[in-house]
Amino acid sequence: MNKLKQFLSDLRASLWFVPGVMIAFSIALAVGLIEIDSRVQPEWFDNFPRLFGLGADGSRGMLTAIASSMLTVAALAFTLTLSAVTQASGQFTPRIFRNFMRDRANQFVLGYFVSVFAFCLIVLRTIRGGDELKFVPSLAVMVGLALALGGILVLIFFIHHIADSLQITTILDNITLETKKSIERLFPEKLGEAASGDEKHEAWRAESVKNWTKIPAPVSGYVQSVDADGLLEYAAENNLLIRMRRGIGQFAGSGATLAEIAPSSESDRKNVSRREKTENETIEKVAGFFTLDRHRTVEQDAGFGIRQIVDIALKALSPGVNDTTTAVECIDNLGEIVGEIARRRLPARVRSKDNVPRVLTFAPEFGDYVETAFDQIRASGKANQAIFERLLTTIQFVAERTSDKTRRNALRRQVELIGEYTEQTLETDYEKEKVRLKINEAKKFLSE
Repeated sequence: MNKLKQFLSDLRASLWFVPGVMIAFSIALAVGLIEIDSRVQPEWFDNFPRLFGLGADGSRGMLTAIASSMLTVAALAFTLTLSAVTQASGQFTPRIFRNFMRDRANQFVLGYFVSVFAFCLIVLRTIRGGDELKFVPSLAVMVGLALALGGILVLIFFIHHIADSLQITTILDNITLETKKSIERLFPEKLGEAASGDEKHEAWRAESVKNWTKIPAPVSGYVQSVDADGLLEYAAENNLLIRMRRGIGQFAGSGATLAEIAPSSESDRKNVSRREKTENETIEKVAGFFTLDRHRTVEQDAGFGIRQIVDIALKALSPGVNDTTTAVECIDNLGEIVGEIARRRLPARVRSKDNVPRVLTFAPEFGDYVETAFDQIRASGKANQAIFERLLTTIQFVAERTSDKTRRNALRRQVELIGEYTEQTLETDYEKEKVRLKINEAKKFLSE
């Protein structure tokens, strides 16, 4: 089921899926209109000579012109898309390439032009001249003309969309929106109920078991998704304790350990023959709950959204670019994402089913997200007063969304690090004093 969901997700995100569906629809529309034309009396079309007065040669010539122009414009749209993707990838980060390919507007525009081309080809095939076998599907020809006129509007929309999609604010907004949707979908707990204190103790005690069976990765790639429900059910059905060694978004080389399994009960641990049988039967099954691919995705990896924005900020802060304003916008969007995470309950480390610990997950904690979002930007933005001030403002924004002491400690640690960088890298007393005021304000807020 996990692989099916991943396949459907990749299918919806592919550049060819939407155009393929639109081509199939246009062919069905052409066949349907031709069938209607064949059943309508020719005298009915004679009542509207200005609309349906074209003969076989005129209809054929018009559809040929439409088909050739649509194919040309489709090639132009594809070229513009690749040009935009190349420019954005080089200017910001290569990790946003997939975002452009997933863009529904780009897919629709490409699909529209190639589907009109397919429509015209189907209709052209049925046009016949001559006195006895003459057949002109007038209704289908008029629909083809209407679709061609609609193509003008679609082309105008596409040019506007490409120009808008290259703006950094649009790119950041799209990444932030997609990541927040992923957070809303992911962080409701998926691995059963959170384990109680006694259950946690039992699970952590199981960590000391020496005879864990390793589950190797069948191929190399990033962990795109984990079938959480399936993993928990399988562990419960086979009385196993499963310890994940790779989390979503992490890279696993071929043969690297994805997870480890051990019998859940003491009696099963002592039963060597049964343990060997379990090892032989479960390695392939447990590995099947992990989906690995060449690239990371936001669907089950909220950290990848943070990674994309951080990369854009690092590019902006590089000596060759030195674009502080873009970096500040990135920090604002990172605050929006981390603030959303701060409001939610993250999955527990130990998960159970029927009051028995079954899965030891490998998931980042709130502090990990905070470090991913701010550490590299702080280091790259050294000696930049504006970056330090905006980081402090953003940290305070995130702190407003959580009262949890552990999470606030992670934010307080960031404030302390910014203080150290301030004293070490800022050159003037004026700059230092302004940042110090922000630091004191943030510390006071975090202490409330």
